[in-house]
This record gives sequence, C-alpha cells and structure tokens, in this order.
Amino acid sequence: MKTVHLAVYDTFSDWEPGFATAHINRPLWHREPGTWQVKTVGWTLEPITSMGGLRITPDIALDDLKPADSAMLILPGAANWESGELADFGEKAREFLAAGVPVAGICGSTFGLAAAGLLDDRPHTSNDIGYLSMSGYAGIDHFVQDQTAVIDGDLITATGTRPVDFARAIFTRLDIYEPHVLDAWYQLYGNNDAAGFYTLYNYEQDRAAAAR
Repeated sequence: MKTVHLAVYDTFSDWEPGFATAHINRPLWHREPGTWQVKTVGWTLEPITSMGGLRITPDIALDDLKPADSAMLILPGAANWESGELADFGEKAREFLAAGVPVAGICGSTFGLAAAGLLDDRPHTSNDIGYLSMSGYAGIDHFVQDQTAVIDGDLITATGTRPVDFARAIFTRLDIYEPHVLDAWYQLYGNNDAAGFYTLYNYEQDRAAAAR
C-alpha cells in the first residue's frame, strides 16, 4: 500500500486538497486499484479544526513522518502560513524533496515553501505573484503566471482557487490513472462535461468484463 500524507493544522483550507484526497483514497478508475491510501499528519496527535469547522485527529505526528514511508506530502493553505507559524511543515517539505519524495503545495502553503527557499530556483505558481513576493523569496523570476498548477519534478504548486487542477497535477505526478482516464476525470470534474463520466463508466465496465 502506498500512502499519501495530508498535512492538517488549525484553519487549514479543507476544500483545497479535497478532490485529490477523495480520489486517491477511492480505488475507482485507478490504474492499480487498492494501491493507495491517505493519512493525515499534524504537529502532534491532538485534534485540529479545519477552516470549515471539521475536527480531525491526525494519524501521525510531524516528527514521526519519514519520507521513506510516504509517496507524497500534500500541504493545503491555512490562515497562518504567512505568519511563519507553520514553518515546521515547510522544513518537512525540504526533507521530502531532498529525499526525492514529491511535495504538493497549494494557496498559502506556497508562501511557506517560498519563505523556506524551496521556490528560488524552480518553476512554480501561487495565488498571485504579488502575494508570493511578500515572502521575500528570491524566485520571482521563476513564477509561472498563466498556469493554475505547475509540476516541476518532485514539486507541485497551485493557486488556491483551482483545487481540481491541483488534484490533476497530483494524479499526474503519482501516475494513479491511465492518461486517457485522467483526461476523462478532468473533463468531468474540471470542465463539468458529462462526456467524461461516460468515458469513466465505460472504462470501469470494460475492466470488470475483462476480469470475469
């Protein structure tokens, strides 16, 4: 079983990783069903409260999380990234990237990644170039203006207003779906095009028939 870890902390933006975590944990349409699971990681094992008021008890504490035990670390936005309060999660991202394990950051967490110096030398995006520049980072020349999510090797960055695009980038990096299946998934969830649903439905029906 491969585990994707979702960082959780008070005020985290629960809608931002929602498409990604739900469909990672749901084996339907996966290239290899039964391969993936999602676990949460907090500073401690004490419950936290998301921005939407959801009460979550983390599965693992941050100090106990090792890159070797994870397929990816997902960092959602929160109200306290800009203050530096969540810098420990930025340092964990540094540890992951140094070990060659992917990190995916969206919205406010990109501010934290920038403040940690992790965006200085690689293509990235965020909510806005002006927002990210307030971190004082040195990577402004690598900011990608017209993309909602950017994959650069083991690092994914995204704007907080496009959680579906963030999820698609995560699925691409983890190779969870066959390419035409991922295209259909985005057609459905990203473009609100029902044709994507029928492609996905037929794919699952064909696979079930082949297994009989």
